[in-house]
Formats: sequence, structure tokens, C-alpha cells
Amino acid sequence: MATVTATAPGPHLRVRRWFAGFTSRETWAAFAFLSPWMFGFVVFTAGPMIASFILSFTDYSIIQTTHNVGTANYRTLYHDPDVRTSLRNTFIFTVLAVPAHVIVALGLAAALARVGRAASAFRTIFYLPTMTPAVAIGILYLLIFNGSYGILNRGLALVGISGPFWTTSPHWVKPGLVLMISVWAVGASVVIFLAALMGVPQHLYEAAEMDGASRWLRFRDVTLPMISPAIFFVVIINTIAGLQTFDQVYTAFFNASTPNGTDSSLMYAIYIFQQAFRFFKLGYASALSWVLFAIIAVITAIQIVVSRRYVYYEGQSK
Repeated sequence: MATVTATAPGPHLRVRRWFAGFTSRETWAAFAFLSPWMFGFVVFTAGPMIASFILSFTDYSIIQTTHNVGTANYRTLYHDPDVRTSLRNTFIFTVLAVPAHVIVALGLAAALARVGRAASAFRTIFYLPTMTPAVAIGILYLLIFNGSYGILNRGLALVGISGPFWTTSPHWVKPGLVLMISVWAVGASVVIFLAALMGVPQHLYEAAEMDGASRWLRFRDVTLPMISPAIFFVVIINTIAGLQTFDQVYTAFFNASTPNGTDSSLMYAIYIFQQAFRFFKLGYASALSWVLFAIIAVITAIQIVVSRRYVYYEGQSK
């Protein structure tokens, strides 16, 4: 009886198959639908990134002749004290903001999971602050956290507590920003966590309860592992957002009408903006931007590596 042996297609056959698939009507239809995004990506993302990388090795300033300066911009920022100050402020803000955001959002989501039918109304209420424009949040920050006549300090005074000067004290600027920027807009994360909590199988809780696990143990050993992908996503997104904090802080401290910014409120993205559009050092600002890109890439890579140990995906073996 003759046997038929299957052999892998040769390189010419693979090329013909690939070319046939590339020239099919379905492929061209897919490219047609993707073309607006591809055009936008090339023109507004990839193109500016390549241009800024090239400009980071020049003294480009719009108003003067551009010269190639090699790595001088990177050497300058290494010795720039304002770079260290802004990076320190940005890191401290992010370290404070991300855990606070996750804890508050997870707590609200856990409360909504027990509400029942009214959860949809509360979900909408919690999400509304997320729709507030960043400039409005910066102005609202000044109204709430002003040390002399702010709403928060007036409320604390009613219970006999003398509130700090949130907008001027070096020790209270960043905690106030965390409360206003990160904790204020937890609505989107609440929705994500609520969806994750509703997806946890109930039989796991029943099995843990039969084993005598307390409410805290059920939360730690059942809830957290099952919603760990959602937590990981929220942590990644908010870490990147924290490292790029700009709008609210600039509106509150560095706008033209109330320029009361201090070293404690100088964020790295604001320093990039100042170098580019106040001092017209666009080459130097491009170098600063690429340093921020590298920092975000490294931190994100570390988080992804760490997540392999702590994040559980349903169906995988642990």
C-alpha cells in the first residue's frame, strides 16, 4: 500500500500563497478601512517621533539657524538641576497617585458590586468626574485646596483642624495633587474593576467559605488573583499617565494669569513644555522627551516582567 508523505511547501509556493493573499479583495478592503488610522499614525505619531529624535541632536530653536550638536543636549540635561527636580517630583507624584487610585477605585467597585440594581446609577455618578476637562480640574484644585479660603480647609476648620497650605507648602503640594488628579477621576477604573469583580465565579467564594476562610482571606486569595489582570491594566495605564502629568498642574501653577509654580510643583512634562515653547529650545526639549520615553519604556517593561509572577489569567497553569 502506497503511503503519501506530507512535505512542507517550498519557498516559491509560500511566496505565491503570500502574494495571492496580499492581493485578495478582502486584504485590500482591510487596508482601506485601516488607511485613516495608518495615515494618522504616520503623520501625527511616527513622523513627529522620528523628527524629534533627529532634532534632539541639534540646537533647533525656530528663530535661529539649526546646527548639529551631537549628544550635547543629553550631556546638558544630565547636569541640569531642574531635570533632577522635575523627575523627582514626577516620580513621587506617580508613586503616591497610582496606589491611591487603585485602592479607591477597587473599594468603590467592591461597594458597587453589593448594591445590586442601583449599581448602574452609582456607576454613572462615579464616572462623571472623569469627563471633567483637565483645565477645569486645575482651576477646581485652586478653589478647593487654597490654604486661606479653600473649601477643604474651611471644612476642616469646622471640626477644629487647621488645614495646611496645600498649594504653597512643599510637603503638601503633591498630596493635594494626588487627591485632585488621581483620586478625583477614578470612574473609569471603577467600571473596569466592577466588570472584573462581576466575572469572578461564585463557586470559588462558596468553596473558600466552606473551608472556613474569613472575608479578608476570600478577598486576598480569591478576589485579588481573579481580578489581577484588571489591576495590572489599571496600574500600567495610570503609571504612564502619572509620568506624563501636565494639564492640571500647569493650569493650577504655571499659567500666565496665576504663575505661582514652585520647585515642588514642577513636573517633568511641564519642564519639557517650558524649554520648548517658553525658551524655544526645541532641540533640548526633544532630548528631554526621549529621556521620558525611555523611562516610561523601562518602567513598563519592569512591570510586565513582574506581572508574570503576580498576574493570573484564567486557563493558564500556575
